[in-house]
Parts: sequence; structure tokens; C-alpha cells
Amino acid sequence: MAAAAVALLAAQVMGRRDLLHLAVFLALVPAAALVSNLLIRPSMTVQRMPRPDVVEAGHLTEIALSLSHSGLLSGRMSMAEQLPASLGTGPSFVYPGRSVSRDGASHYRYELACPRRGLFELGPVEARHTDPFGLAERHSRLGSTSRLTVTPAAVPLAASVLAGVRGAEGSVAARIQSTPSDDDVMTREYRHGDPMRRVHWAATARHGELMVRQEEAAVSPEATLVVDLRRPAFPLQGREDRDGADSPAFEWAVTAVMSIAAHLAELGYSLRLLEHGGGPALAHSASAPEPDSSDYSGREGLAMVAEGLAAIAPLDGPTAAGFSDTLLDRIEAHHQRGPIVAVLGRTGREDARQLAAAAGGAERAIALVVTPRAGTSRDAVEALRDEGWLAAEATPRSSVAHLWAALTAEAPPSRADEGRTFGGESTRSTA
Repeated sequence: MAAAAVALLAAQVMGRRDLLHLAVFLALVPAAALVSNLLIRPSMTVQRMPRPDVVEAGHLTEIALSLSHSGLLSGRMSMAEQLPASLGTGPSFVYPGRSVSRDGASHYRYELACPRRGLFELGPVEARHTDPFGLAERHSRLGSTSRLTVTPAAVPLAASVLAGVRGAEGSVAARIQSTPSDDDVMTREYRHGDPMRRVHWAATARHGELMVRQEEAAVSPEATLVVDLRRPAFPLQGREDRDGADSPAFEWAVTAVMSIAAHLAELGYSLRLLEHGGGPALAHSASAPEPDSSDYSGREGLAMVAEGLAAIAPLDGPTAAGFSDTLLDRIEAHHQRGPIVAVLGRTGREDARQLAAAAGGAERAIALVVTPRAGTSRDAVEALRDEGWLAAEATPRSSVAHLWAALTAEAPPSRADEGRTFGGESTRSTA
């Protein structure tokens, strides 16, 4: 436009018609570029596929992008993938790419580091489209976002804390006993390959055919995890992280829950996750695949627990009260079916006493209390220990694995070891 103004002025001074034509041409070029950029808008299709879309914190995931257009495309488009700040800066690229597939789409791939747990939205793609002359530029956002779930990473734990507890060496055998005739319930017809030592001769004589004792049904032991979600138990220490991360104490608690859940699942336990109010611990998590469920078993169940813990956060409002009677009732309903492990935030003595009563219905009761500063929940730890809990206080800088191993020195003989003689006095470690 400046050149058009100079040419127009020169045409007036010099009386040159060709300079007037040049001035008009120079003035029309930017206008034509702007109009073409407004009118020529190719329809873009963006497909994004994280592989995998559920990844553990500290690992990489590969993102596959596929872009294609319909309609007239003039010039080239520069693009940039938009990512959350905690995942870094997204890659920039040019469309069309160097290689175009038969379907006309340009394909791109990039790796994404996932340093912390959370539920992240990838995209959209921000595009800059210029006209053929490069004089006008239009910014637009293409496609929708894709969800990436980053689960907390589990820390390997020592098995000695639960050594001797029922089910710590595998599944528990329990006999199925029912109605009137035990022989009918506990025996079945002989099958080829059954060992002769299992033949039940009395039932064989009664039925007139070879009968064998029924196999014992293997029942998986159950472990209860109490996840403290009270907002006051996890203070933010001044300000919340810019990406919405919670307090360091809560992040430590989530890592501890994930590690303990993986440890118990490896030992053959089915898991039951409850929050401080007695409801399903993952009910309020935006990433939970089955938020209404509290029972999980096997590798599939552990994967669901990990996915649910990705976006879990403390609860505000009335739900942030102390441990409810509903929680104690649900723990009592699973009397003597396995251990109970509680991962708590900052807890007072009265709340600890309220929860401590649950130890009577568990084969072993373990509590990890995490606080911003050491000593702030010492009274709660002592109250739990007085009722037979293995309890330790932690800070966000504590090692989950070391703290768990330190509980070994406190572990008393389990009920599975009753009748054996143990000499000396038990020792109690301080974490």
C-alpha cells in the first residue's frame, strides 16, 4: 500500500500514465489477497490418535496425526499442535506434508512425554493460512481435542509387611458347603484322569458309580483400601499449581494408593476402594471407567484403578467431613476377609480414634498418614497404633517404598501364625 501511494504521487508529479497503472495494481494486490483469504477456505479434517491413550506417568506415548482437506487450497499452511502447558510445547509442521498418502491425507507422528498423572486434552491444531502472495494470513483452529489419560506410576513394595497374612502367598481355598447331603455337594462323577486317591468310596457305594471328592473352590482374599479425599486433610500450602495439580501431600497419597493396590493385586487380593465417607473412592473421578464400582480384581481391575486415580482429587463441601459410620459399616461387612490399608491426609486424634475401631475386623490394619510437615499428625498415628494398627507418618518427601518396608519391624505375628511361639518383645520403628 505504501508503494502504491508513492507510485500514485509520482504519477501525479511526472504525469506518467504507466505509474498510475502501477499504483492501481499495487493497491489491488493486498485487497485481492485479503478477499481470496476470506473466500477460499478449504474444509480440513483432523484425526488424532494417541497410542496408547492411557499411559503411565514417566513414560512416552506416540501421537499420530492425519490431516486432509476438501475444496481449493492455495499456498501452504503452517500448523502447530496445541498441548497443555505441563506437557510442553506442541510440534509445528507444514501442510501438505512431504509425503501424501493415496487418500490425500498427510500423516505426522510425534512422541509425547507424560511426567505427571492427570486427564489432558490434546489439540486442537492451530493453523496459519496465507494467500499465494503471502500478503494476508488467517489463523484458525482445526479439529477437536483428544483425551489422554496419564495414570500414576506404582512403586514396588516389599512383601514382608503382609507376610503370613491369609492370601499373601496366593488365593485361599475355601470349601463350598450347603444343604442336606454333604456327599452330594462335595462329590461328583469320576472323570478320566482323576487320581484314584480322590475316590470317595462311600459315595461310590451309595450312587452305584465311581465318585470322587469335589475340588476345593479357590476364593480370592479381599483387601480394603481407604482413600482419604477430605480437602482439609490436604492443604494447598498457599497456592494451587498453575496446571491444576493438587498439593504435594495428595500427590504422594495417590502414588501410595496406586503402589499398594498394585502390590496387593500381585499377591492375589481382590481390591475394594472406599473413600472416607464409605462410598466408592473413584466415584468422583472424571477418568474412572466405572465410577459406581468399588470392587476390582485381576489385572483388568488394577488397570481400572490406575485409570480412575488419574484424575482423582480431594472433595470439598459436606463430603469433606470425618470418617463416617457408613465407612465403618462397610469395613465390618467384610469381617476377617483380608487386610485393610488406609492412606490418610492430615488427621486429628478424634478422627483417628473413629477409624481405629475398624482394625478389629481386619486380619491386618495398616495406615500411612501424609502431612505437609512431620509431626502434625503424630497424635493420630499413636491413636491408630494403640488399637493395633501398623501406622507411620510421612511427608511428601518420604519414600513410599522405604516407609512401607519400615512397617515390617512393627508387624506382629499374623493370625495365620497363631499357635507358634515367638520370643522377645516386638519393636516399633519410627518413620
